[in-house]
This record gives sequence, structure tokens and C-alpha cells, in this order.
Amino acid sequence: MSVEIFEGEPPPPRPRPPLGPFGYGLAVLRLVLGLLWLLIMVLIYALLKGVEPVLGGAKPRYAVMRLWARGCLWLFGIRRVLHGTPLKRGGAFVANHASWLDIVALCSIGQVAFLPKAEVARWPVIGWCAKLMDALFVERKSTAARRQQQDMAERIAKGQQLLFFPEGTSTDGQRVLPFKSSLFAVFFSPDFADTVPVQPIALAWNPAERLPASLYGWWGDMELGPHIWEILTLSYGGQVHLTFSEPLRATDFADRKALALEAWREVDAGWSAHKRQA
Repeated sequence: MSVEIFEGEPPPPRPRPPLGPFGYGLAVLRLVLGLLWLLIMVLIYALLKGVEPVLGGAKPRYAVMRLWARGCLWLFGIRRVLHGTPLKRGGAFVANHASWLDIVALCSIGQVAFLPKAEVARWPVIGWCAKLMDALFVERKSTAARRQQQDMAERIAKGQQLLFFPEGTSTDGQRVLPFKSSLFAVFFSPDFADTVPVQPIALAWNPAERLPASLYGWWGDMELGPHIWEILTLSYGGQVHLTFSEPLRATDFADRKALALEAWREVDAGWSAHKRQA
């Protein structure tokens, strides 16, 4: 996942409800429970990954990942609402991107394979977690393109869904930016064009009515730690709507720009249908 500067109107300061001793204590409790939940799930996940050849596949550890993600959403006070049917086979997800929480929400479905940029592998903690989750690190060198396509094809053949964020940045969650068509070129390669379904997914994050609509957004130069603490202290009664459109196929479109535009239309429509406006 990459976080770049979102070039929109700067948001006004978020109004924060006063946090009393009870609210502070509850947030600390959430944090402790979240860390314990993470530790337990990582240990189980790592164990299952180690014996994966004996188990005959990755389905057990992906089940653990889904359980971890759903537990995190519960701890954050966020109810998951699904619209449509996610892919049950190998393919690709293309989604809008508002927050690190998108990763948690999308981990709660299917066998999602993340495609962070190569430098994420060197980041402390996050890089280690990405490697543990078998993220497919993407290099921008042209010499690596063919090998990376082969790696993607192998993941899809194993039943995984590759996850793309075609906006190219995270936002405040109050809009869906145009999709960068360059990310769709891979779907027109010989390995993918006839066989890989591309499913648009819209994520609409809605905090409780008393809170700013952009609460869950994480973009620009926002720091991760303070935003996690903000979620722990303020996120009660929130919802995330995940809308799954019908899968698209590259062979039904003239070129990558046409495919990117249709995917954007589907995501924007799904987001607009369920996003509470500020």
C-alpha cells in the first residue's frame, strides 16, 4: 500500500468529542486486546504457513487472516456490510483507497494477495508483516515486468485475488479519484486477458452520526500511530460498506483506458450508494 499526497481541498480540523477517563480507559483496553489478538493470530498464522505443504494449500491460514480482520473491525466498533458477491476463485480486485483500514476490511474476505511497492519490504514491522502475508512486492523496473506477471499468474492459479488500488494514492474517503489506466495494462497480457476476472469493489466508510465523515480517512502526511489512536478513541457505531460489482474481463474492452473507466464507474456508483456525506 502506498500513501501519497492527496491533492484535494485540505480538510478542516476534525471536531473531537471530549475524551473522559472512561473513554480513555476503554481506548487503552481496546489497544491491549487488539495487540493480544494480533499476537495470537500471527502465531497461529505462522504455524499454519510452516505446515502448509502438509495441509495441501493456503486456505487454512487465509481463514485465520479473515478471522483476525473481522475481530479487528469488531474491536474498532465497525460493522461490516456486504453488497453483492465477492469472487470465490482466483482473479483481481480493484478498489478505492481511503485508509490503512481498507487492508483490514479486504482481509476479511477471500484469499487476498496484496501488491505493495518493493520498498515496503524494507519498512520496519510493516515490511515483516507484508512478507508474512506473502505480499507480492512490485518493482517498477521494466526488466522485472515479465517475472512479476508470472508471479501474479501463479497466485491467481492458486485461487488468490490480487488487490489493486488504481487511484494510486489514499484519500480522505469523501470521493473516488479517477483510476490510473496504467495499472490495468497487466490484464491485457496473454496470461490474463481471457481468464482473469477483474472485480470492482467500493469501500464506503461511515462513522457514527456525531463524528466527521472523514474520520476513517488516512492520507497525505498523516501519521499512522495518532490515526490508530483516533480510531480507538472515537470509532463506535461505525460501518464499512463493501460493494462487489459483477466481474469484468479485459477481452470485453478496447483497451486499458476503457477497462479502467468502467471499473471506476462501478466503484464510484457503489461508493455513492452507501457513503454518508459530510
